[in-house]
This record gives sequence, C-alpha cells and structure tokens, in this order.
Amino acid sequence: MTNTIDKADLNQALETLKQGGLILYPTDTIWGIGCDATNAEAVEKIFALKGRDQHKSMIVLLHNDNQLASYVQEIPEIAYELIEVTDRPLTIIYSKAKNLPQNVIAADGSIAIRIVDHPFCQQLLQRFRKPIISTSANISGTPSARYFDEISSEIKEGVDYSVQYGQEDKGDGRPSVIMKLDPSGKFEFIRK
Repeated sequence: MTNTIDKADLNQALETLKQGGLILYPTDTIWGIGCDATNAEAVEKIFALKGRDQHKSMIVLLHNDNQLASYVQEIPEIAYELIEVTDRPLTIIYSKAKNLPQNVIAADGSIAIRIVDHPFCQQLLQRFRKPIISTSANISGTPSARYFDEISSEIKEGVDYSVQYGQEDKGDGRPSVIMKLDPSGKFEFIRK
C-alpha cells in the first residue's frame, strides 16, 4: 500500500474541492467521486456525471464524530458507540439532516454519514473543514469499481482531479455497512 501522502496531491485535491470541482479519490471502502457536500452546484455535477437519479441520496464523509452535530438535528447516543466499536466502515442514516443543500438530503429528510478511517481522506477532510460527498466511481447501474484500474475512462475524464494516492492499491473494495438509525436509538441494517 502506498503510505506516503504527497503534499502536492493533497493540495490539488483540496483546491479542486474549494473551487467546486469533482475529485476521484480513495476512501476506506472503494474509490469514490467527491465534492464539497455544502455546494449544491458541485453535487449537481456528480448527478450529471453518474447519470444518477436525483432522488437517490449520496453518502457524506466526515473526519470525526464531533462534526455530526453540525449536520444532524438529533443524534442518538448509541451512534457514538456504534462508530467506536465497528470493525468495518459504517455508514449511518440519520433522520433529520441540517446545514446541507437539498440535493444532498434524501426526500424523507435523512442523511447518510460515514466517519472515515483512511489516511488520505482524514487529512483531506481535516484540512477542508467541510463534509465531502462520497459516491461510487461508476456510471449509475454499472458495477462499482473496487480499485482505480476498474474505474471507467468516462468517469476518469469527467472529474476535475484524480488523486494519485492509492492508485496502485488493490484493496478488498467492499462498500460500507449501512444502518438506518432512528432518533429513539432503534436501528436496522440496510446493507451488511
């Protein structure tokens, strides 16, 4: 695995996000297409590139659980415990989103958030200080790319910057576990 994060690579990804552009980047699951999750126009570009239904919400990445309160109205206490004890990447769907554009929030007002555990993502999110969209790097309806070499040229050419970090890695390429969490603390698994 490529362990060294090149500052120029990180800075270019950061600048692209700040300018409302799209990045192709490695996450703690599979390669993703990302943008500033607070920028509705940037989010629109992702929907257009993927040919994705506007009613399908996307996952938002944060670098630590202290940020949850900025984007979720009611956080059940159990959420923090689940995030701490999980041994796989865990995306939690919270009932009431806030401070995010309408095209990021699901029709029912919910938002899917993952606290990321990946060296490049962690540094990018810490420096960006805003949430980043993470959606699989594929055209809607086609299989998700598990690693960089599997990403279609259409996607690679459709983003503004492809992160260099991790392009040689051949991880297990598994998507995250997805759990829906009610404000009461009741939860159900959407994807295991």
